[in-house]
Amino acid sequence: MEFYAHHGCFEEERKVGTWFQVDLEMTVDTANAEKSDNLDETVNYAEVYLTVKREMNIPSKLLENVAYRIKTAVLKAYPSVEQVRVKVRKLNPPLGGKMKSVSVEI
Repeated sequence: MEFYAHHGCFEEERKVGTWFQVDLEMTVDTANAEKSDNLDETVNYAEVYLTVKREMNIPSKLLENVAYRIKTAVLKAYPSVEQVRVKVRKLNPPLGGKMKSVSVEI
């Protein structure tokens, strides 16, 4: 997932914003959905996307905080999700040199 958001330790980063990528892996028992072909038997990815988007719209200083909030929100909103792995990647971070991205994974 890609989002333009306002996260960073520097005030300018939170003011101007930049692009972020979010990778989200969920562990879910999909046995019923596999047989029924019914969306109600599994996690709706469109709804999960909106959950992640909501969290990305809340400015944070640390990527760790963003990843934690996403993980917590997904686990709370979708009881059938057993585990979550979140990776938040900040593209072109202002670290004084050319760097594609920095990331944190929880």
